[in-house]
Amino acid sequence: MSEFHGKIEKNIGLMIVLTILVISVGALVEIVPLFFMHSTTEPVKGLKPYSALQLAGRDVYIREGCYVCHSQMIRPFRAETERYGHYSLAGEFVYDRPFQWGSKRTGPDLHRVGGRYSDDWHRVHLMNPRDVVPESIMPGYPWLDTNLVDNKTIQKKMKVMRRLGSPYTDEEIEQAPGQVEGKTEMDAIIAYLQGLGTSVKTRR
Repeated sequence: MSEFHGKIEKNIGLMIVLTILVISVGALVEIVPLFFMHSTTEPVKGLKPYSALQLAGRDVYIREGCYVCHSQMIRPFRAETERYGHYSLAGEFVYDRPFQWGSKRTGPDLHRVGGRYSDDWHRVHLMNPRDVVPESIMPGYPWLDTNLVDNKTIQKKMKVMRRLGSPYTDEEIEQAPGQVEGKTEMDAIIAYLQGLGTSVKTRR
């Protein structure tokens, strides 16, 4: 056996091929079964695709880099569930493209923030976080309160999301421009935040 190992270690080409083979088999064993697990491919009960306003708010969330400091993935550990609520389920992210799980928490996890605070609280917090959280290091986003949502591109975004699996109807897409017309980016991102994690009932 040691002689066989010696041959592999001395033949760098063979070692590279075998390493790639082992990694490929391991990846297939880990990833392929997920496509056949209903809990990872089907939405949880009550999950709905983002409304036109929420979808616009999600774009603002991504554009402003909120994911850099806030994760949206509650791990199944007591320290996390006691603070944030029910741990995150794969079926809650079926309509998310791309996912906003994140990996860094300069600020708190936001996956269960929906309904936890009022719209007015979010508005004040986004304008100047220290007005509601004195120790916050989060920057303010006052321009969101004056920037209007672009209602000319929302239908195209929803059509793309439908191709990717979000079950938008023709009627929902047709009505989308009217739903975001006159709305500010502040309105949109608040609508997005208020919908996060609300498909699973959780203790507040």
